[in-house]
Amino acid sequence: MINRKILGLIGLAARARKISYGADSVEEHIKNKKVYLVIVANDSSERTKDKFKKICEECQIPMIIGEKIESISKAIGKSNKAIVGIEEINLANEIQKINNGGELIG
Repeated sequence: MINRKILGLIGLAARARKISYGADSVEEHIKNKKVYLVIVANDSSERTKDKFKKICEECQIPMIIGEKIESISKAIGKSNKAIVGIEEINLANEIQKINNGGELIG
């Protein structure tokens, strides 16, 4: 489960225009090596989760499965978005750190 701090960082990345969203856009940006972290909603289809798990493994990009489509969509200011690619390495690292049990410094 993604916590509020992670959703806040996703929102920050969105405001900085350092995200891609939607399956086709995220997949294209992964293949163009623009994405440093992929976040998939836990209520997206199993087919979608499996597809992105495979793509992320092939391209050696970390992937987080968590939260609901509604929460992720709200964080980026869009509707019905199940997949987000973070395109800024420092934000991607911070999200992973929090997801793995670490906290923000400060």
